[in-house]
Amino acid sequence: MTAPQVSSPTPARGRRRAGGALRATARHLVDLLPSAADYAGARRTWRRDLVAGVTVGIVALPLALGFGVSSGLSPAAGLITAIVAGLIAAVFGGSHVQVSGPTGAMVVVLVPIVATHGAGAVALVSVMAGVLVLLAGILRLGRAVSFIPWPVIEGFTLGIAAIIFLQQIPSLTGADDTAELSSNALVAAVQSLLGADPRYLLWAIGAVAVVVACMVLAPRIHPALPGSLLGVVCVTVLTALVPTPLEVIGALPSTLPAPTIPPFSPDLLLDLAPAAATVAALAAIESLLSARVAASLADTGPYNPDRELLGQGLASVGSGLFGGMPATGAIARTAVNVRSGGRTRIAAVTHAVVLLLIVLALARPVGLIPLAGLAGVLMVTAWNMVHRATVRSILRSTRGDAITFVITALVTVSFDLIVAVGIGIVIAGIAAIRSLSRTAMVHRQEVSPPREAGDDRIAIIAFAGPLMFASADRVFEEVTRVEGVEVVILRLSTLEHLDATGAHILSDIVQALERRGITVLIKGVQPVHDSLLREVGVLAALRHTNHLFDDLDAAIAHARSHVARSERTAG
Repeated sequence: MTAPQVSSPTPARGRRRAGGALRATARHLVDLLPSAADYAGARRTWRRDLVAGVTVGIVALPLALGFGVSSGLSPAAGLITAIVAGLIAAVFGGSHVQVSGPTGAMVVVLVPIVATHGAGAVALVSVMAGVLVLLAGILRLGRAVSFIPWPVIEGFTLGIAAIIFLQQIPSLTGADDTAELSSNALVAAVQSLLGADPRYLLWAIGAVAVVVACMVLAPRIHPALPGSLLGVVCVTVLTALVPTPLEVIGALPSTLPAPTIPPFSPDLLLDLAPAAATVAALAAIESLLSARVAASLADTGPYNPDRELLGQGLASVGSGLFGGMPATGAIARTAVNVRSGGRTRIAAVTHAVVLLLIVLALARPVGLIPLAGLAGVLMVTAWNMVHRATVRSILRSTRGDAITFVITALVTVSFDLIVAVGIGIVIAGIAAIRSLSRTAMVHRQEVSPPREAGDDRIAIIAFAGPLMFASADRVFEEVTRVEGVEVVILRLSTLEHLDATGAHILSDIVQALERRGITVLIKGVQPVHDSLLREVGVLAALRHTNHLFDDLDAAIAHARSHVARSERTAG
């Protein structure tokens, strides 16, 4: 009788696997959306959240104005970004306390974009970059920032701080045509100083001095005093009472503009794609770093990195539709929020509402703020970005980390931020591999007592640490240097890591010794390395299949039999 045919379970298993993947994707997408759990603690903390939101809004005002000016756009663009992006990121982002808006790092990237493509292209770049960041969140790339080493992050931060500081120099000199200045912040600073009006420069330095004094002294009087706002108010009042040549912000819109899709064409999209990719990478990196820092400042709950990317992507898209600039999480403003008592998203939402009310009610007085005053705020902000103790710690750590830190900072100032991060990661990786390769060791062991005649012609070579491409040539030279022996036992039981190059070198070692008439035995192949050694041909290079051992005593006994046979043949 013919046995009944049983259908293969493979299609059903495939359908179940596909269904499981779809359910996991659906759960991931649901986790990216706002929920009532975002405001679980609001009943207890809403008063503190409101106070923190007002505080952050006051702190953010001069920064938003200053970053709008420094980016080559307008103060209004900075305010729009802080309001629109700040509100969207607060609702959709992955952190309960993150405050988003225009930041110094983004300004550094936008300046060359404005110089190359014009201010009108920034809104489109913001939308394009926002879409890329949003997709990164959907594709679960939020943990990628964990691969950036600490020295790279700190070098990147130092470079950004230096650029922000240098970008304020043209504002102090009253440079009439910034378009004629170099796109490099250091060169542009020198150019503006060489062509500066001494009288204007003295007034500007005086305004900066007033702002700096307020920002330094106000926190010492009381931590809650907003030193940057007080400094800007003092300078604005002084310039209103005393005639000065200082340039002011000028007229600001008293309402938000209507959202519109930035004009685009296929050619323009293609032309702006590299700039959008750079902005997206920076927005993702800075936002995730800020969210991670915020989570360490206080017990504010965990943050979802993928949702943070989704929220920041939507924030930049929204900002671009309103004519603003790309936004990121702002570490300084987020820290102010946490330290002021903010614990839920209500604080970041309040910060955006406060800025909106300022636009609606105080647009005219805000327009009287001198640009030199805003430059002073950003100069102090740049100075505070650099933690001197952290710099000293890195420079006093390993040589590789110190080199990575310095090069990342220099490349950031000299060339490009994203290039700097890439170069920093490569250098850090090379330094790590070089350091790891030094831990690869081979040393010769003597045959343990009781010794027998001929044991001096047996060499036990023990491998320790990783055997990888960086250390392979050195290991080959050390092992094949052995002289005066007839049998070599390669002891691999303490080998921690093995890559394809390391396995290939083991094969070369076996073949090189066998060509010299030295019998090679291998002892202690770990299961995790077995398949690689077989695929690369290490075991096939042995003279005989019984030259592979699990026990050292058995390998020594076999080696002694070889030596004894050699003595009988010679006799």
